[in-house]
Amino acid sequence: MKANATQIRAAIDNPKPDTRLYLLHGPDEAGANELAARLARAIGPDVERIDIESKELRSSPGRLADEAASLSLFGGKRLIRVSGIDEFGAEAVALLLAAEAAGNPVVAIGPGLKSTGKLVKMAIAAPNAMAHACYVPEGLDAQRLVQTIAREHGLRLSGDVPQRMAAACGGDRAILTRELEKLALYLDAAPDRPGEADGRALDAIGADLGETEMFGAIEAVIDGRAADLGSELAGIGDGMAIPLLRQLARRLLTLAELRSEVDAGAGIDEVVEKHRIFFKEKAATQRALRRWTSGQLTRAIDRVREAERGMMRSSSAGEVIGEAECVMVARAAARQGR
Repeated sequence: MKANATQIRAAIDNPKPDTRLYLLHGPDEAGANELAARLARAIGPDVERIDIESKELRSSPGRLADEAASLSLFGGKRLIRVSGIDEFGAEAVALLLAAEAAGNPVVAIGPGLKSTGKLVKMAIAAPNAMAHACYVPEGLDAQRLVQTIAREHGLRLSGDVPQRMAAACGGDRAILTRELEKLALYLDAAPDRPGEADGRALDAIGADLGETEMFGAIEAVIDGRAADLGSELAGIGDGMAIPLLRQLARRLLTLAELRSEVDAGAGIDEVVEKHRIFFKEKAATQRALRRWTSGQLTRAIDRVREAERGMMRSSSAGEVIGEAECVMVARAAARQGR
């Protein structure tokens, strides 16, 4: 079955025994991971999670059906999770869907799967599977996502808070969820005791610095000037690695959009003029579009977002992760310009 956002959330919040597979595909891997975690919570606090890498299914396609039919060592419920599933997993999925019994659900995450591919079509056609395409939300969809997750944490957002949070998190559900958790904790809000979150509350937990305050560090990263980055980071001060990563991600996203037009045949100068780039940023933007390819920009965006998620994990190295990632991206940019 093909499921839209409303259908997949409803199905995950109340999983049915006859649904053997939840296939989450598309570029929004953070969104897919959030749905997979939501399914685990719905199954129960004592669920036993079995993790399988996609490459394991190539040599042992029958393992997926075996794990789905196996009993937990502790007698509880199980959830089988497959990361990075690709078209080579089609045989394993076919065996799972055709098996006589499968008491445990499987959630498979495939960011690289195409909607026209064999595996997605198989899941859509099967009555005991659900397939959902995960795309990074933008514009009003992003703001609606902010409101939805906020309600789950007992928050009522007012003013421009939904727009600010959607822009700051770049559509990354994992980062957005962490920020809303922080906001709920600050306001002592929960589903049974809702709290009002306005701009002042958002500022209190740490509003992003403006682009101009971080321009030097961001352009040093984009230009590949790793040697200059230390002084730029020192000028920003402590506690600002996450805002810096967010501003950097937005800059990279803008460059990716411009670069896609260059790849389609437009000239760099033409693209810069078309989008009315601020005159002080024209030269830097032109250099970046000559230095970076679309693929390199995509990888850099993924790395920056993963660094922010890493900073938010417990027992992480904190600011060091963000600053180190900026240096790594700057060094990669330097190599690209050679």
